[in-house]
Amino acid sequence: MLPLGLSKKTNTFYDIKPSRSNGFETALFEESTNLEAVQTCRNRMSFAVILFFLAYIVLSVRVFMVCLPHGIKISLPDEEYAVRDISVKLPISRADIVDRNGLMIATSLPTVNLYANPKKIQDAKDAAEKLSLIFPDLSYDDIYAKLTKKRSSFAMIKHDLSPAQQANVNDLGIPALEFQTSEKRVYLHSNLFAHVLGYTNVDNVGQAGLEKFMHKRLTESSKPLKLTLDIGVQDTIREELLHAVEKYKAIGAAAILMDVNTGEVLSLVSLPDYNPNIKIPVGEKSLFNFITQAAYEPGSVFKTFNTALGLESGKVKVTDKFDATKPIVIQKRKIHDDHAKNRWLTVDEILTYSSNIGSVRIAEKVGKEGQISFLKNLGFFNKIEDFEISEKARPLYQSEKNWAPITIATVSYGHGISVSPLHIITAFSALVNGGIYHTPTLIKSDTQKVSRRVLSEHTSKQMRPLLRNVVLYGSGKQAEVAGYEVGGKTGTANKADKGSYATTRVTNSFISTFPSSDPKYALLVIIDEPQGVPETHNLRASGWNAAPTSGKIIASIAPQLGLKANFDINAQKAYIKAIQ
Repeated sequence: MLPLGLSKKTNTFYDIKPSRSNGFETALFEESTNLEAVQTCRNRMSFAVILFFLAYIVLSVRVFMVCLPHGIKISLPDEEYAVRDISVKLPISRADIVDRNGLMIATSLPTVNLYANPKKIQDAKDAAEKLSLIFPDLSYDDIYAKLTKKRSSFAMIKHDLSPAQQANVNDLGIPALEFQTSEKRVYLHSNLFAHVLGYTNVDNVGQAGLEKFMHKRLTESSKPLKLTLDIGVQDTIREELLHAVEKYKAIGAAAILMDVNTGEVLSLVSLPDYNPNIKIPVGEKSLFNFITQAAYEPGSVFKTFNTALGLESGKVKVTDKFDATKPIVIQKRKIHDDHAKNRWLTVDEILTYSSNIGSVRIAEKVGKEGQISFLKNLGFFNKIEDFEISEKARPLYQSEKNWAPITIATVSYGHGISVSPLHIITAFSALVNGGIYHTPTLIKSDTQKVSRRVLSEHTSKQMRPLLRNVVLYGSGKQAEVAGYEVGGKTGTANKADKGSYATTRVTNSFISTFPSSDPKYALLVIIDEPQGVPETHNLRASGWNAAPTSGKIIASIAPQLGLKANFDINAQKAYIKAIQ
């Protein structure tokens, strides 16, 4: 049977004219078919648009995650993913530290740490062997122990990898080994600022010194922290101290230089020192900062404060004389002079010749209450809390209740009370600068720290020529530097030893100011347990080691500090006469 409308003979279509009703139904059928095709096309286009839109969203999110500096933190319950979150955290940036001239002292450099996920380690033995070859400083046993802690998903293997080490680890192709971005603190001058700066731990957290005291400031601001220290002056002083330690066969030395009119510390050195770039065992002697941590009996440098005590009290005048003809006995203790003059001495002579007897006489005239009040006002009874180094000593002294007549006597010449070198130079600065106590500081700032008057300007002016005379005519002669009018006081203190004093071990000090007619700087130099050498006629007193060391330092740093030398001796003598 042929299809409808096809002739059997001719294979041609018949011209069939459908009825009216049939034509309408066919038209409806054709229209319906066309609508279905259009709808299908629309559905397919919508699906394609949705696919493109989803792909665009995925790509946009991926680009956003890659380009965002700190990534996107996603909290997932899987512990393995939590470990990966550690690898993308960036450490807290630590601010640079610079000297007063803006020269770099300490900075932080980017580095990486290597850690492992023990749960993913397939062959711990093989991995440990390969890692021990890359890191010879790590033992195979230690690495293997870390890699086999299956209960943990994080094990730190090595801090501060070099680029070569990181590349070698990558070449191992061990998926369980991953890297953590980090920072390493670098001290550009090695030992030079060791006791000022201190150091940080592997996590870049301050552990000692200024790094510890100023940790919050260093981590909350990227602005460099400017110090009052001067790199050139610091280097000069350290070199002179190293020479002194070698020359006098001492076990150590220390020095601090301060601007007497601001309290700014320009140099702080303590020997032995250490390299903060290298880990130092806790308890190592080189970690001890003598300037801030040592509470020691200063000896005769304390006579400076005793003399000022007498003058400030109003009970003693510069022209007064005191009986030093023979030793005195107080509470069964005999007090004598090392270089006795065996005569009455003026206040000037008591300081110049370092008379213990004369100093005791001055203190006795002032009395217990006046002595305690004066020393307390100079800060000798409290720790200097605000100074920006963490390690600071608290003074040691008798309680006011037990402040006996023998205490009054021994304190007058620097025994029976222990203070730090930082206490001494801060109080001494007030004695020569006009009577103003400035809180010592290491931080350069437009705002000066708290200051207070502790001494009258008149007493301060009286003290300057007295200190100058110690250098011109007394035990400080070897500290004289032509043109810079050095004034100061020597101190030789026997070390305490099992309830008494050692006869062969001393701590020597020389406290000085320059120029004495118009004080700008104070310098305290300490030589710890010096020995007598041929050049000193086998003597070990302060005048033979601490004083000449101070003179050499002043001669070297005065030009660095921009001080102009004054060679007019007549003008200096006229000044001294006018003050007296």
